[in-house]
Amino acid sequence: MTTAPSSRSRTRTRLMAAAASLAIAGAIGFGAVTTGTAPVLADAVRVQAPQVPSFADVVEKVTPAVVSVRVAKTQTTADNSDMFQGPDMFRDNPQLRRFFKDFRGFGDQNGNHRPNRGNRGGELRPVAQGSGFFISEDGYVVTNNHVVQEGTAFTVVTNDGKEFDAKLVGTDPRTDLAVLKVDGKGEKFTYVDFADDSKVRVGDWVVAVGNPFGLGGTVTAGIVSARGRDIGAGPYDDFIQIDASVNRGNSGGPTFDLTGQVVGINTAIFSPSGGSVGIAFDIPASTAKTVVEDLIKNGSVSRGWLGVEIQPVTADIAESLGLSTQKGALVASAQDGGPAKKAGITAGDVITQVDGKDVASSRDLARMIGAYQPGKMVDVTLWRQGKSETVKVDLGTLPTQQQASADEQSSPSQNSGQSLADLGLTVTKSEDGKGLVVTDVDPDSVAADRGIQAGDVIVAVNSQDVNRSGDVTRAMADAAKAGRKSVLVQISRDDSNRFVALPVAKG
Repeated sequence: MTTAPSSRSRTRTRLMAAAASLAIAGAIGFGAVTTGTAPVLADAVRVQAPQVPSFADVVEKVTPAVVSVRVAKTQTTADNSDMFQGPDMFRDNPQLRRFFKDFRGFGDQNGNHRPNRGNRGGELRPVAQGSGFFISEDGYVVTNNHVVQEGTAFTVVTNDGKEFDAKLVGTDPRTDLAVLKVDGKGEKFTYVDFADDSKVRVGDWVVAVGNPFGLGGTVTAGIVSARGRDIGAGPYDDFIQIDASVNRGNSGGPTFDLTGQVVGINTAIFSPSGGSVGIAFDIPASTAKTVVEDLIKNGSVSRGWLGVEIQPVTADIAESLGLSTQKGALVASAQDGGPAKKAGITAGDVITQVDGKDVASSRDLARMIGAYQPGKMVDVTLWRQGKSETVKVDLGTLPTQQQASADEQSSPSQNSGQSLADLGLTVTKSEDGKGLVVTDVDPDSVAADRGIQAGDVIVAVNSQDVNRSGDVTRAMADAAKAGRKSVLVQISRDDSNRFVALPVAKG
């Protein structure tokens, strides 16, 4: 038997149905109610982001001081056929030849080649293009040596498109710097100053301005990635690494801090592809300032010269010599007639100080000596035979070009060798009786790992001359008695010396 719903229940059901109908009608009818009036829209998205620094103020001020540098070379008619320096596959294809030249920046912005500007015994042909910047209102321009080194004629193009002929004042290949002089015929140029780069920290913002790919006035920004980089470019390597985009054509261009001062000069990039991968190297402003001043004053740079071949002090070498730290510069050889040899400095000495200033590394020594003027007398502190001593040295003038020896190294003796099994070497007496010629190296030995090879001459062990295998054995035994873990072996190869630390045999 089914019970009929009560009157109260039926009334509640009708009220709920009516409410639902009103809700549906309201939802459907909302659009109809607002038809003919402005739609109600949600607010646009806004994000409260932290304030990011703008480089616009810096760029506006410094850009007029940055220039493009075009370099041309006088070519005779007979040389013109060999002017193209691109890949061989491009030589027989005129279109590819032109593309390659335009890509290298040899044409103008429309791809057209600049007309010859005089004859002077031949035609002027573009050979390079880079960047530079004014450092004085009367027209001195700083750029890279590698930008101008092949040129005989130079053109400076300002940011507003004006072109000026320039003369080469001087170059310094060792730091890759050059100075040009523009005759502005009374015009005063906007110029910039060098910063105190000792205050530049890793992580600081920097702005690079230059002429990548011949595009002119291009600005990129980044941070200082590292200090004191050695890229194997020369004895004075002390580069500032930045991650601002630097490409072909940026060479010689300035890198600015946020005050508009030059902290470095773009000189090299690391790139497997040839384009920017965010690793660029700048010549520090402190180095550039000193070199530029000398070039403007004298047309060249004079540096002090010690006359030694040096190498780094590794942990093994420091231990073998009884040094508490692996600092200083190990003298591989003192050049005949040089200031060091005259002062009594010999191979095996470690230079630890110059005029009381610590020498942190072999690179540090090169920079310290190069900063002195020739003729300056300096105190050089040495670590020799387990103790420290100081000698006075009258610095000479760094030669402009090192002359290679014309002597040919004699081939290794073919006499039966004597085994130095503990070192993994087989040696024989040299023909002149001085030293031991390495005739064989165990490929699995530490000696092989340290780069010793057949033909090398062992000159000394722990600063003791060796002429027989027994001399080597005795030097190793003395080192073991003194508690040393390794011995310092002086190696001669191709008329140059270097030192290698080898472990003392155990047991």
